[in-house]
Amino acid sequence: MDVINLTIDNKPVVVKKGTTILEAAKGIGVHIPTLCYMKLEDLNIENKPGGCRICVVEVEGRRNLAPACCTEVHEGMVVNSHSIRAINARRTVMELILSDHPTDCLICAKSGNCDLQNMAHYLGIRKIHYEGEQSHYRKDTSPAIIRDVDKCIMCRRCEMMCNEVQTVGVLSAINRGFNSVVAPAFEMNLDHSVCTYCGQCVAVCPTGALTEVDETGKVVRVLSDPTKTVIVQTAPAVRAALGEEFEMEAGTLVTGKLVAALRRLGFDYVFDTDFAADLTIMEEGTELLNRLGKHLAGDKEVKLPILTSCCPAWVKFFEHQFPDMKDIPSTARSPQQMFGSIAKTYFADKLGIKREDLVVVSIMPCVAKKYECGRDEFKVNKNPDVDFALTTRELAALIKISNINFRTLPNEDFDNPLGESTGAAVIFGTTGGVIEAAVRTAYELHTKKELPRLDFDELRGMEGIRKATIDFGGIPLHIGIAHGLGNARKLLEEIQAGKSEFHAIEIMSCPGGCIGGGGQPYHHGNAEILKKRQAAIYREDSKKSIRKSHENPYIIKLYKEFLGHPMSEKAHHLLHTAYFDRTEEKG
Repeated sequence: MDVINLTIDNKPVVVKKGTTILEAAKGIGVHIPTLCYMKLEDLNIENKPGGCRICVVEVEGRRNLAPACCTEVHEGMVVNSHSIRAINARRTVMELILSDHPTDCLICAKSGNCDLQNMAHYLGIRKIHYEGEQSHYRKDTSPAIIRDVDKCIMCRRCEMMCNEVQTVGVLSAINRGFNSVVAPAFEMNLDHSVCTYCGQCVAVCPTGALTEVDETGKVVRVLSDPTKTVIVQTAPAVRAALGEEFEMEAGTLVTGKLVAALRRLGFDYVFDTDFAADLTIMEEGTELLNRLGKHLAGDKEVKLPILTSCCPAWVKFFEHQFPDMKDIPSTARSPQQMFGSIAKTYFADKLGIKREDLVVVSIMPCVAKKYECGRDEFKVNKNPDVDFALTTRELAALIKISNINFRTLPNEDFDNPLGESTGAAVIFGTTGGVIEAAVRTAYELHTKKELPRLDFDELRGMEGIRKATIDFGGIPLHIGIAHGLGNARKLLEEIQAGKSEFHAIEIMSCPGGCIGGGGQPYHHGNAEILKKRQAAIYREDSKKSIRKSHENPYIIKLYKEFLGHPMSEKAHHLLHTAYFDRTEEKG
């Protein structure tokens, strides 16, 4: 391997050829500030446009300053990373950026979590010496994401996520000079585009240019309405990340404290989306067995591979970009929507109240869940099955403004009957978890035998695309797993081309699955944080007394009292859905 010898701040450095000054400096513990740069280590993708010029350094023999993030080292290079010239240039650049930036930090959604704000503090900016015209754009509010383009600094991180990672292709730089901005083509609204609302653009935006639609105010209002019974469900990935908002180590499980906090916020019942995840496995697992049985019987019309359908961003992705395949995914609703449907029928009947007087709130790691709540097929007489979806970040903000000391809360248990769940449901929160949960149940239902093992290590990991073959009682079941829509696209194109080897494929939109959702605490591409969250999910699974969905006693009771059996007529009406060709419609 070719190596390069150079000097950074009087320290000798040896790196491989092709390394940037930024990476070389990082290797010896020298911090060079950056703003537009971002590296997604788990995806081996870097955003290094060199646009902001905050990372400029002085290179001996070079007339102009060099952007460290995109300047490769060369033999004998001598770098001064913090010369007075470099520091002065960084401060000047920051003042120029701030001169065309709104100053509404007090009410900005990203205040306290803003990279631009932090960088201004780091560089000691106390006054802006440049005044002039500021650019102004209209604000774009979609069902899930708000674009406040006045706050865009053209770092193009969102463009990288949308185009390179997710391959959705909604965001790109348009116009030139002072009028340049990152936006959809022709500056159309997000809800007129093919945006999936996955929220990965929100997750990496360094300012308040991209944020989720904040529904905390609406939830506070219904909590204070004595005529409403307000219940809450919380997704599995939330418990593995919420603690980070309260200065806990990444991967700290806060399940019990989460329940306690939700009770103190005033929810009448605190339930677990994991209950509905177990329900999803019963329906989706049965659907898998039905299709597999027909396939083995020689039915040429059966649609395989079956694709999981828990992720609303993934659903919107294939409706827009692969509408010819809309009959391949499972028809099972997501756990969020199954929960809402059961809550407003089965549970409302038990309480003896009208569905309109029962308000269902979801706590989700996902921005797209807000969009999913509003889909017409999940409403009865215009009343949605799930009324509001709050992100993990929104819940953290609500806990903080309620003066709840989260770290000192006792551990409390979910309410029943919609709060009991199994280990299989918990692992829904990470890539590979849904299909592993399905295998645990489908294997035993198919073979009538107990699984020899519960942990399917071959289905776990963080590789973007994974393949495994599971012995299904003498039948080799070929399974594919993809997380990140760019990886999903590769598997879908194989299916289109008739080259797919799989019987079942799990797809999650976000890198890492729900643990890396667009509504989770900001991790800025840190793969180690995602791995710690994933490990927490598996720890919770391993500690559960019941780890297979079909053994959940409350699921058994629900079918006996209300649904009949998986894929029954009532189950199909309440727990399944249809998909639509969205190539000719808005949103």
